[in-house]
Amino acid sequence: MNERADLNQPSFSIAAVERDTGLPKDTLRVWEKRYNFPQPQRDAYGERVYPIDQVEKLRIIKRLLDGGHRPGKIIGLSIEELVRISEVSSAGARLNVAADSLDELNGYMELVKRHDAEEFRQTMSRLALTMGLRRFVVEVVAPLNTMVGDAWARGYFEIFEEHIYTETIQVVLRNALNTIPSARKGPRVLLTTLPNELHGLGLLMAECIFTMEGAQCVSLGTQTPIYDIVLAARAQSIDIVALSFSVVQSSPSTLDAISELREKLPPQVEIWCGGASTALRKRASEQFLLLHTLDSIAESISDWRARNPHRGPNA
Repeated sequence: MNERADLNQPSFSIAAVERDTGLPKDTLRVWEKRYNFPQPQRDAYGERVYPIDQVEKLRIIKRLLDGGHRPGKIIGLSIEELVRISEVSSAGARLNVAADSLDELNGYMELVKRHDAEEFRQTMSRLALTMGLRRFVVEVVAPLNTMVGDAWARGYFEIFEEHIYTETIQVVLRNALNTIPSARKGPRVLLTTLPNELHGLGLLMAECIFTMEGAQCVSLGTQTPIYDIVLAARAQSIDIVALSFSVVQSSPSTLDAISELREKLPPQVEIWCGGASTALRKRASEQFLLLHTLDSIAESISDWRARNPHRGPNA
């Protein structure tokens, strides 16, 4: 505290630090006493001045505080540790996940990374039971999918680890689905993916939400030829064909395939599409309903029932 400022190193007055970081002067003084950081030096007049490295750390701390972190948990960390947390928090902002929830999600990721598959399965099963299937899918599985994909893309997850995650979540979701009584409210929904779409987890997540909304679901799994989708829709008296698309299905041919399916389906059968494909969002279409999020399924089901008051499983 009594150390003289090094004139060869850039430093900032407390007023300048307040302007630069957005941290009030009083907060800086409280942290100085409570957490022993920052540790200002003194200029020739005995006034507080802050070295540039401390100011840089304060900038990162301020960003983390804005993201929901608590000062007592982060002030004592090194700049390197704070930068890593900041990177994770940026992912949390992109996922629209609070800091505390992001910490929990990272903990689940580490179970997979430690290859503790049984603990991961038990944890996911417990969450599905205690949170309820809808919240579990939206608040846990959806952001975890994105995080696992990011981890694989940057080389943190191996392919086999991503597969362990996917297979475990599928088992948990199917077990949860089996506990839901069969609904009779309609609509009847056929769930599948088009040929060359291998990813089925998004399809299963959608099935969970549809089922929770009282829809009667018939799942064909992945990669169903268009002609067979049409046959199944007719045989099962389907009201809605729900298709899932991953980010790999982002070429113009995706829209061409949907157009072909639309031409072959009976006109009263609607097509609903969801997933990460950018092709679905590039061009608005009257041929299908775009489900932007899993949460939008509930509103879309409600709208369908309002448009079709006399249609249902027994109509």
